[in-house]
Amino acid sequence: MPTRPLLLSLDVGTSSTRAALFTLKAQRLVETTAHESYSMRVAADGTAEIDTADLERAAVRAIQGTMQARRKLRGNPSIVAVAMSCFWHSLLGVRGEKPTPVYTWGDGRCGADAARLRERFDERAYQARTGCLLRSSYWPAKLRWLHRTGQVRAGEKWRSPSDWLYARLMGAEGTSLSIASGTGLLDGRRGQWDDAMLRACGVRARDLPPLLDEPLRLTAHPAVPPLHRFPELRDALWFPALGDGACGNLGSDATRSGVAAINVGTSGAVRVLLPRRPAHLKPGLFCYQVDAARVVIGGAISNAGNLRAWAMRELRVPEESRTIERALAQRRGPVPHLDVLPFWTAERFPTWPEDLHGTIAGMSFATTALDLLQALTEAPYQRLAQIADLLAGRSEIQIVVSGGIRQSPESLQRLADVLGRPLRACVEPEASLRGAAVFAAERLGERVTPLRSGKLYRPRAAAAEGYAQARQRQIALEKTLTHARRPSSSR
Repeated sequence: MPTRPLLLSLDVGTSSTRAALFTLKAQRLVETTAHESYSMRVAADGTAEIDTADLERAAVRAIQGTMQARRKLRGNPSIVAVAMSCFWHSLLGVRGEKPTPVYTWGDGRCGADAARLRERFDERAYQARTGCLLRSSYWPAKLRWLHRTGQVRAGEKWRSPSDWLYARLMGAEGTSLSIASGTGLLDGRRGQWDDAMLRACGVRARDLPPLLDEPLRLTAHPAVPPLHRFPELRDALWFPALGDGACGNLGSDATRSGVAAINVGTSGAVRVLLPRRPAHLKPGLFCYQVDAARVVIGGAISNAGNLRAWAMRELRVPEESRTIERALAQRRGPVPHLDVLPFWTAERFPTWPEDLHGTIAGMSFATTALDLLQALTEAPYQRLAQIADLLAGRSEIQIVVSGGIRQSPESLQRLADVLGRPLRACVEPEASLRGAAVFAAERLGERVTPLRSGKLYRPRAAAAEGYAQARQRQIALEKTLTHARRPSSSR
């Protein structure tokens, strides 16, 4: 009996790349999963960059690890397709063989350029066209900053990290509607690059990758060295990469009406998938493409697991995670009188407070390291709760949670308490990785096997009430600091 063919899926994130093989039913072969890490370069001026060489090295090594595991599988199964999930919004320039660093969504050096764009353009009209906002996370502000600071080279081409990786790995140029929709340069209503914003950014359509909706095959070219390392992929179809948020919904089966996906990893987001672009978007929400028909709407935060990791390191909290989990589990409700604005890096939804920095209010000599760790962990959850409330209103929604938070039952319970809504943990620990495989399997005409339901966490009434009150204090603190930073009319 012949061995059934497989899919290779890649998940390129801001801190690591993963690879694994999946069946055509989108079931992961766990033993083929490979993982390679790298670091983001950050600085006090808002720098948040990734070295392109690190990205390529990690992708190649992850694929190598998965290919080595494949050789141990019975029957030497063929790989019929390659799919990719990649972090959205980030930008790099290419001229010849020397690319710039990746300017990630978290890079805040273009904040002033974003503010100037908001003065020049109607942000609500721009949001309606592109599904994005005129903020530092997106390409327009980054491109204006690069031009203003003299960092643009003659003949520069602009690419998303996934575009550049695919060109390096398989030799073809192009980007998906999904990745393009996260740049801020795509008119989502027409499925074409937005002419007005291209002119504002000093960019021509030919400086951007062609828009693709169909898979490609490897281009045999000596300038693409990884080709020679992976003969198993020579006949595979390479599907254009999707944004990681779209893959998160697909991979956690959050694809039906009334089902929201929450991801809490390095960053965080709340998203719902819709079969068509909505006629109107609430202020602050995004709308990105999954493909030509489907979209995800929601909001994302920049500070989540990265903030907790910072707190663990800088507070020198003991690394015995079980001890910390037990200690935090005894705390059913927020730390009294301690409020945090989790803006360690430029924050995004729901209010995009790019001119505010991280703030801890209410500290005293009685404040302990555990108090701070709890408050810094919960503050991003409060931002996610604001987004969930904006998306759902008073409606009941089902919530499925993926990301690193899955590893902590205590954190999942705390998130349910903060949200004031029940949630289920996604049983697939690699939701974005699976999401890319789901997309490829669907396009190949396969029927994907649904995931089983994960554990249900219900909010505890008293804790949820305390967190709702704390959320109002966080909102009020942000408003107070925002007002304090605005110049008075007499100046």
